[in-house]
Amino acid sequence: MRRLRRLAHLVLFCPFSKGLQGRLPGLRVKYVFLVWLGVSVGSWMVYVHYSSHAELCRGHVCQVVICDQYRKGIISGSICQDLCNLHKVEWRTCLSSVPGQQVYSGLWQGKEVTIKCGIEEGLDPKARSDPAPRQDLVLFDKPTRGTSIKEFREMTLSFLKANLGDLPSLPALVGQVLLMADFNKDSRVSLAEAKSVWALLQRNEFLLLLSLQEEHASRLLGSCGDLYVTEGVPHSSWHGAALPPLLRPLLPPALHAALQRWLGPAWPWRAKIAIGLLEFVEELFHGAYGTFYMCETTLANVGYTAKYDFKMADLQQVAPEAAVRRFLRGRHCERSSDCTYGRDCRAPCDKLMRQCKGDLIQPNLAKVCELLRDYLLPGAPADLHEELGKQLRTCTTLSGLASQVEAHHSLVLSHLKTLLWKKISNTKYS
Repeated sequence: MRRLRRLAHLVLFCPFSKGLQGRLPGLRVKYVFLVWLGVSVGSWMVYVHYSSHAELCRGHVCQVVICDQYRKGIISGSICQDLCNLHKVEWRTCLSSVPGQQVYSGLWQGKEVTIKCGIEEGLDPKARSDPAPRQDLVLFDKPTRGTSIKEFREMTLSFLKANLGDLPSLPALVGQVLLMADFNKDSRVSLAEAKSVWALLQRNEFLLLLSLQEEHASRLLGSCGDLYVTEGVPHSSWHGAALPPLLRPLLPPALHAALQRWLGPAWPWRAKIAIGLLEFVEELFHGAYGTFYMCETTLANVGYTAKYDFKMADLQQVAPEAAVRRFLRGRHCERSSDCTYGRDCRAPCDKLMRQCKGDLIQPNLAKVCELLRDYLLPGAPADLHEELGKQLRTCTTLSGLASQVEAHHSLVLSHLKTLLWKKISNTKYS
């Protein structure tokens, strides 16, 4: 007992103990400050997250506006009855990334679906939670009463020419639009049906769903006004999508690569998805309705089905060549960044004329190959790694000049597909 008391006395009164006691108040203040800072930053992030969520996620506003127009007989559509009267369309998780384009996962007729609807700028994002549709908001104003079916056909053809280019295949697409406009299948197109399909055509993704094959894009299931429903959201190849939007930019590249290896599909499945993505690039260049550009090339847009077939998760940033060229034509510039359509469709700037040039610096294939380097090289089989890396490097140097596009791009794309397909053919992954 005496020894214990003596040891305690030495600990309490030794110089080290006195120094520790002297530092305790300072340590306490430091820890209190750090806790306070953590709580403050956390509270701010929660506030910003929910504020941005409230602005981004306004599906109820979409439904109120659409159903108001439907009940007035202004619009029509194959799912209007289920959406507005029978309430059989179930809205689930908000997936919107911009306030003007509402995207939700949902359930309809027992199927997982994606619901998409545009909110006009006239609808104030700071409005109360259950706003009534604004009476002065001009929605579904074309075509006007008295328009004949012949005039509507010509109107649609002119619109498609302006957006896709003057192509010989457009009359067939016009026929497809008119067939779709007959929502109730009574062999005639009413004014409400014409207004609805015209409003849908103004949505870039809807126009692309009509123009591209269903093999690489989600299938269109139904619509009401300019609200439309497609197959459910495919699996994402970008696992950072599970993080809150505020934290995504903070994800270090090394951690992102590690997430890709740990959470992503096995390499042969990734190879199969990559082949589908390359076929999609081929379709964009050799499509029946002209050439299209991918103007936001990220893994977030690379989706796949349960069978690992590629599906484009979001077509919003895929643009027709005619639209991109119209944007660049005569545009004033000081540097190449002034000649950017979307996120990464960039053309050179003619510094002498101070105008944007017409050809893009990087074609679709070069941007996709940059993406595939990070997607395919980690975990690639040893006997394939060097050759795959070499071909992807060659691919990323491709130019967007029209003189190079046709033959050279097709050759590089074909070599890449063949290399990947040889590795997974005649296996369970093919």
